[in-house]
This record gives sequence, structure tokens and C-alpha cells, in this order.
Amino acid sequence: MIAFLSLFTHILVSPFRSRESLEAEIVLLRHQLNVLRRKLPSKPRLSIADRLIFVWLYRLFPSALNVINVIQPETVLRWHRQGFRWYWRWKSRSRGGRPKIPVEIRRLIREMSLANRLWGAPRIHGELLKIGIEVAQSTVAKYMAEGGRGRSQTWKTFLHNHASGIAAMDFLVVPTVGFKLLFVLVILRHQRRRLISLTVTSNPTAEWIARQITEAFPWDQAPDYLIRDRDGCYGHAVTRRLAAMGIRDHPTAARSPWQNGHAERLIGSIRRECLDHIVVFGEAHLRRILAAYAIYYNDLRTHLSLDKDSPSHRPVRQLGQLAAQPILGGLHHEYCRM
Repeated sequence: MIAFLSLFTHILVSPFRSRESLEAEIVLLRHQLNVLRRKLPSKPRLSIADRLIFVWLYRLFPSALNVINVIQPETVLRWHRQGFRWYWRWKSRSRGGRPKIPVEIRRLIREMSLANRLWGAPRIHGELLKIGIEVAQSTVAKYMAEGGRGRSQTWKTFLHNHASGIAAMDFLVVPTVGFKLLFVLVILRHQRRRLISLTVTSNPTAEWIARQITEAFPWDQAPDYLIRDRDGCYGHAVTRRLAAMGIRDHPTAARSPWQNGHAERLIGSIRRECLDHIVVFGEAHLRRILAAYAIYYNDLRTHLSLDKDSPSHRPVRQLGQLAAQPILGGLHHEYCRM
């Protein structure tokens, strides 16, 4: 470091010295260099400061290459090119780049691509702009869940789109206190799991079932499809009534109750939540019980498949005093605000 400062001081003083003294000093230094070269190895070791001095003098005075004896002129040129590359590498260094996309936006893009399988990057990008999220379309394409996203809708979406036109019916057998069997015809709509009818009879005939279907579905509300099992009580009167109402009859396969899963699930709920806790005295008693349960089921009971809402859309109330009203003698309760 002291030698470098001494050299720098000498450079500053040189313009004020006479030409004769400078030439004499140069001749003396050259002679000393020739003497030292005879004792030093052929390739002397140079520090980084030495290389910087050579390169700096070459940039100021290119003709100085003709008097260099310690190293070859090509070495100085190579050092200069290397320094040029280092300089531009430093000048082109990253200064932070584009801001990172927040984790919430990346997760939202992935969820939108999975939930809307027919949407591409332009459509998702447009939706993000409409909700105030400004990102590039290339960013949307980068974070979309491409792998396994598929080109088709899911079965859940397919069934949901057709649920409004599907109904189902099945029979529930209830024993009375005198061991008499009563038959309950259960009819529901797949859309919002709404219970349409709970009718009771001790002798289910085809004509009676056809009449219940007519009362359950007015002409402007008849479903497109009706799912039922292959019970013998569904005779020609039922099939003719369905054809006259424009309803396509879809009987399930033999011994396949899972094909009418919505009706079977509803019958199970009626048993577990109501009839398993009550002794039925007769047909009139059973009608009163089922009527009360139907109101509870459609208007109050929450369903997991409906995002914990009731089939008739139970509104949320946050004001008023909380009160509990018993249903079915206290078997269930309605919690409301008065």
C-alpha cells in the first residue's frame, strides 16, 4: 500500500519536473529492471493492485505497451477485457427485480383455476382485474394449477347442473303400537334437498301413488326425471301418469338402493331424528308427526350439502333476544331471535 501511495505521489509531481530529469530517471529505472530480471523468475507474481496500475496506465497511454518488460502486452489486454466484463457484470447486477407476488394472490389464482376448469389465463386475469388485483397475464399463467386440472367439469358440477330437474321417491314403512304397518311415500327434489311430500297410507296402490304424484308436482313444476326403485306397487297407473306429465321414469337396478341415495338418506334422517324416538299410535298420529318434521326439515334444519343452510333458505338474524322453541315435543329446537 505504501508503494502504491508513493507511485501515486510521483505521478502527481511528474508534470512539474523537467524533461531531462524525467528521461534520466526512466533510463535508470530501465537499467535496474534489466538487472533484476536476471535474478527473478520468468513469471513474477503480481498483485491485484499491480494489475490495476498496468491496466489504468494502458487506458491513459496505449503507447505504454511498447515499454513493458515484466509482462507481455497481450497479458495487459487480457486483464483489460476481464475488467471490462467484471465492470458490466457489476453494472447489470440485480437491484431487486420485479416485486414478488403475495402468497394470497398465488393461492387465489390456483383456486380459481381448479374451481373453473374451463377458464384459461386470460379469463382468470380478467376476473382478477375486476376485483382490484392487478397482475400480469403471464403471472396468472405461471401460477395456474395446470397439472391435473383437466379440460372437463367434475361430477359434482355435472350433477349440480342437473339437480333442478331430478326428483326421487321411495317408501318408508312404520309400525304402529298395535304392530300395524303404515306406508309413507317420500318424495323430494334433488335441488336443495327439498322435501315435497310425506303421505301416509295402509294400502299403497298404483292409483293412490299416481294421485300423490299429481298432487306433489303441479304442471308447471314437474321434474324432468323421477328416480324410484322396482317395488311392485308402482304399476301401469304410475308409469302412465308420469308419461302424461312429461316426466321420464327412471327405475333403479334390482337390489341397488345406492342408486337412489338421496331418498335413502332422507328416509334415514326421518328414522334417526324422529320416528326412532316416538311410538306411533295410528295413521292420524303419524300424519301429525311427519307434518311437523317436514316443516322442521325444509325451513329450519341445516344441511352440509347446502353449506349449512336449510332447503328453504333460512335467513341469518343477528339482532334480538335469543329464544329456543321446542319442535316435536322438545326432540328438536328452533333457535331464533325475537
